[in-house]
Amino acid sequence: MIRIWGAMAAALWAGQAGAATYQLHVTPQTVAWGNYDAKAKPVLTVKSGDTVVIDTLLTNSPTGLEKNGVKPQDVQQSLRDVYDQVKDRGPGGHILTGPIAIEGAEPGDTLEIRIRKIDLAIPYAYNGFRYGAGLLTDDYPYARTKIIPLDKQMGVAHFAPGIDIPLHPFFGSMGVAPPEGFGRYDSTPPTINGGNMDNKWLVAGTTLYLPVHARGALFEVGDGHAGQGDGEVDVTAMETSLTGTFEFILHKGTKLAYPRAETPTQYISMGFDDDLAAATRKAVKNMVEFLVAEKHLNRDDAYMLVSVAGDLHITEVVDRNKGVHVMLPKGLFH
Repeated sequence: MIRIWGAMAAALWAGQAGAATYQLHVTPQTVAWGNYDAKAKPVLTVKSGDTVVIDTLLTNSPTGLEKNGVKPQDVQQSLRDVYDQVKDRGPGGHILTGPIAIEGAEPGDTLEIRIRKIDLAIPYAYNGFRYGAGLLTDDYPYARTKIIPLDKQMGVAHFAPGIDIPLHPFFGSMGVAPPEGFGRYDSTPPTINGGNMDNKWLVAGTTLYLPVHARGALFEVGDGHAGQGDGEVDVTAMETSLTGTFEFILHKGTKLAYPRAETPTQYISMGFDDDLAAATRKAVKNMVEFLVAEKHLNRDDAYMLVSVAGDLHITEVVDRNKGVHVMLPKGLFH
């Protein structure tokens, strides 16, 4: 059965047990610019088990892209529309698509987001730095933006003559609304709601788990990257527009305390804090707690297992709250 939802999304098919797939286009009416908010009005409401194909936009302005060499005809009309028409912005800078409400979601639940597919929406990305942001900001007291052609057929980004980078598309920001007491939360620093995690391992085929803090969960996504190194040291990745296909599964009453994820081969715990050491402790603690709760290890063995088999990664160091994640191979468990 085909169902039409307003003017912004259409159900494309009905699957088993009534599950449906929706298309959510990015328009001035379907974006949250720079914030996650428990009081935000959803632009789409779906049920657990439904899938949504979501368009997203890079954040650079049309004039900024053109100034740095993008031809006017290659700038997305949807980006022009959003910049021209959306006046309610901030406090962060990301253009996020959503929020999407999941029917029945309540604080204390867990939202499972299965990232089914990620497609490039445009044939270029940009990387840029500016004074006041990035790890080496005092060494670069000026701003520069570089346009990077993306070769979908070859699967690479042409960074410079003789330098090609494999495409590795993922969404830098995937999050739900924080607790209502956070207010209109800045999209820049990641925290207990997920958000701007900039975790390059969350590609197609992986799964993200987020604790629900507000009615409906209110999922938002954006900050598309064609690729990124762990750390994102100059403050941007290969920033681009992406289209993602997400399946949403609601788990009732699970009381997940912190975002976590898994790939086909790895379990991933996370930690976010302004202090990198504190973020590291949170990531390790969250993996220990996962092993105790889900793998039924005692706390001593869980801590030891992380030490002998887990790998610490610096997720990012440029979003005020630094990110650290622990990866633990699934193959350890029989």
